[in-house]
Amino acid sequence: MASYDVIFIGAGPGGYVGAIRAAQLGLRTACVEGRETLGGTCLNVGCIPSKALLHATHMLHEAQHNFASMGIGGVKAKVDWKAMQAYKDDTIGQNTKGIEFLFKKNKVDWIKGWASVPSAGKVQVGDEVHEARAIVIASGSDSASLPGVEVDEKVVVTSTGALSLGRPPGNVMVIGGGVIGLEMGSVFARLGAKVTVVEYLDRIIPGNDMEVARTFQRILKKQGMEFLLGAAVQSVKAMKTKAKVTYRLQKDDSEHTAEADVVLVATGRKPFTEGLGLDKLGVEMTRRGQIAVNGRFETSVKGIYAIGDVVPGPMLAHKAEDEGYAVAEILAGQAGHVNYGVIPGVIYTHPEVASVGETEESLKEAGRAYRAGKFSFMGNGRAKANFAAEGFVKILADAETDRILGAHIIGPMAGDLIHEICVAMEFGASAEDLARTCHAHPTYSEAVREAAFACGDGAIHA
Repeated sequence: MASYDVIFIGAGPGGYVGAIRAAQLGLRTACVEGRETLGGTCLNVGCIPSKALLHATHMLHEAQHNFASMGIGGVKAKVDWKAMQAYKDDTIGQNTKGIEFLFKKNKVDWIKGWASVPSAGKVQVGDEVHEARAIVIASGSDSASLPGVEVDEKVVVTSTGALSLGRPPGNVMVIGGGVIGLEMGSVFARLGAKVTVVEYLDRIIPGNDMEVARTFQRILKKQGMEFLLGAAVQSVKAMKTKAKVTYRLQKDDSEHTAEADVVLVATGRKPFTEGLGLDKLGVEMTRRGQIAVNGRFETSVKGIYAIGDVVPGPMLAHKAEDEGYAVAEILAGQAGHVNYGVIPGVIYTHPEVASVGETEESLKEAGRAYRAGKFSFMGNGRAKANFAAEGFVKILADAETDRILGAHIIGPMAGDLIHEICVAMEFGASAEDLARTCHAHPTYSEAVREAAFACGDGAIHA
């Protein structure tokens, strides 16, 4: 029996970051992981492989649509699907091996296998029981199921199956107009597939700024994606090489059917706590099946903590990382903290969509007075030169104090641009502070500065 200061269960972004940080702070640390590789869903079948395919297919799009305009000609670009999959797999391998190296460097023990918690202070993996002063559950999430839909990961797939199809499909139906569905849908659309998104609500990317959502849908439609909004999926029947989707339109209660080579079920994710034995321990859960924790990530059972997708909050890798970092510091006697008001969200399509903080809708609902500063990428020289002038930056500032309350970007490199606004918000900056900060020219970031100017007297280049 091995004894540790802390054992993390799960080596995804929350677990591995927390384990490394705990070890750096002098705690004897172990991390339990049942996969053959570290990194969890994100690195193995989520964030990283999807970004590899998004990048590859974006390059294909550039070659097909923009190279000629820049004077680049030659052999017509074609897709070698096996080679593209190999590139994706190599990207995964480089990242997972990198975490394994970091574990060794920081003296984190990797306990291989699936964990259960027979009692507080004990973690069982196979026939071995390990003791720990603290146990941190970071077991992540799994794809949410849909009534009437049976997934086979061949014709009816989750994001996991969609990443490893035997060949690019010609016709794809995506159930769910959220981040995962739109990212994978755009991959298949660039590969030439007919892509139809079926969404229960009357809008895509719920929770995001409405103006961004409308603009985003319009751009994706120009890229060839079709949308069935206000449509409730009744069933999906898998056949040998196709699937039949039955859905009901809420506007008139009419029922329709459609066939597709592949149906991607992208209706969100659910906490993964199976096999841990939390019910026997009496760990309190929320109504949504999440582990209830207090401000220090403690569960209702002393000595057991939880972070990441298994606890309330956005299911984002970087949110889990922040919580892993914070819980490690708390266990080491420091003041770990996560500012949930400044956690950005990004959709890695082209253009990208990024947001942080309040939306116009949330501010109106709360009755808060604000100013919105907006700047279009059409006024940005770098964006125009790079065929990336669709979209805009919107900054929301308090009407009285000018403090930045939120920001929403749809456009080139939005996922990177959002972070200067995150830093500004973390330090309580005003829109004028951001506007008066010199930005290099020509860069996409100038659009952020212009939006900040627009919160005051007005943008310069609008």
